[in-house]
Amino acid sequence: MSKINKYDLEERTAVFGEKIIDFVKTLPKNTVNYELIKQIIKSGTSIGANYMEADGAESKRDFRHKIAICKKESKETKHWLRMIARANPQRKDECKELWNEAQELTLIFSSIISPKKRNG
Repeated sequence: MSKINKYDLEERTAVFGEKIIDFVKTLPKNTVNYELIKQIIKSGTSIGANYMEADGAESKRDFRHKIAICKKESKETKHWLRMIARANPQRKDECKELWNEAQELTLIFSSIISPKKRNG
């Protein structure tokens, strides 16, 4: 994360999708990984695509909906990373690093869509 501005979500989500792509290209080609790769490519790269849609939203409601999808996809990506780590125990550390970023994104998107607390 040090190479990009951690507050630039457009770039951060794009870099995350690129890291997912680069990571899965290094996994062994077998029946289990094939299915896991298909799933994580969809969820991991759609975070950025949905963020781009949120950025261009036509209303606050549309924005919140797209951010909620970003959150859903980042949570789903964490699941697939867990499954990949199980199927490829030798890659557990790399999965954990990606999982941590997906978790940070989940928390960011949660904070964006959570209702603001009012004083008084």
